[in-house]
Amino acid sequence: MRLFQCQCCGQVLHFENTKCLRCGRNVGYLPERGQMLAVEPEGSVWTIAGDAAPGEAKPSDDRKDDPATAGDLGDHAAGYRFCANWERSACNWMLPAGEGEAFCLACCHNRTVPDLSDAVNHARWQKIEAAKRRLVYTLLRLGLPLPQPGDGHPEPLVFDFLADAPGATERVLTGHADGVITISLTEADDATREKMRTDMGEAYRTLLGHFRHEVGHYYWDILVRDGGHLEAFRALFGDDTEDYAAALGRHYANGAPEGWQEAHVSAYATMHAWEDWAETWAHYLHMVDTLETAAAFGLSVEPELDEDGELSTELDFDPHKARRVRRLLGAWMPLTVALNALNRSMGQADLYPFVLAPEVLKKLGFVHDLVAQARRVPG
Repeated sequence: MRLFQCQCCGQVLHFENTKCLRCGRNVGYLPERGQMLAVEPEGSVWTIAGDAAPGEAKPSDDRKDDPATAGDLGDHAAGYRFCANWERSACNWMLPAGEGEAFCLACCHNRTVPDLSDAVNHARWQKIEAAKRRLVYTLLRLGLPLPQPGDGHPEPLVFDFLADAPGATERVLTGHADGVITISLTEADDATREKMRTDMGEAYRTLLGHFRHEVGHYYWDILVRDGGHLEAFRALFGDDTEDYAAALGRHYANGAPEGWQEAHVSAYATMHAWEDWAETWAHYLHMVDTLETAAAFGLSVEPELDEDGELSTELDFDPHKARRVRRLLGAWMPLTVALNALNRSMGQADLYPFVLAPEVLKKLGFVHDLVAQARRVPG
């Protein structure tokens, strides 16, 4: 995730911001532009704000070279509208006022939301929406297909955000089936989610991680099954036709096999070829988003000698458009070492508690190649 800048006063804007903390203007994210911009109301629509008001600090002249504010801003005569979920304090994305759509490019994929008259449901749903927007941001930046419900695609991407029914013995399960990603609202409760992580012996469990994992199942359908790559997939990940229920029962009865770290990114990835793919896919998205964030903050790491005999690793590239996975991994591996060391300095567990064995790197390369191929395909 990159940093943005208020075009009026130069204040740094973060992806979740709804107001500029310096000039007080409302801010919204324009996904088609990849820009976060200050806006002002004009009748029933919002327009991009102009220069800073008297007494306000103005951005420096070099902001025109900032990718967060660069670009032609002259095609917004009709103005913009905030997503309908903005009124529920659950979205800060915008869309052109003339389109007549109620929901933005992220929220248009929602099929079911919980009863928002319940304050607990509402608060948890807001957390879920924040994680979802980060997911969709990455999918858009990678240029992956995002078919919407109603556009004629046989398997559009759909989200159901469900709460457990009061008194019910069966809980809502997070998962994916035929293009529908279900996220249980209990995953937005930090204490409950952490207890589940500990009880299940997981190294990592977050809302964003759930989204990245489950959307991996969706893109397996789109890129592997329907993209003609089953044979190559099976050579790396195994037999996807294995009985899933039997594999699930075996995994929870016996756990991961000894030596699983040599070929899998997590213990759960050993359960079935589909889960191996989804875990690997999630880690690929972890990688590109974190690398972009590190570059936005000007971080640098020094893992090895370069050609000039200096210790350095370049992070100043767009990980979403890297041609070769080697470039991503060359920056990712030392960055995770540094991040883990920083966490330990604060008395915390490793931020990235995973080891990427050579077989896992091959799988990440496979994911990278399919993403790059999907980005090149028109439409």
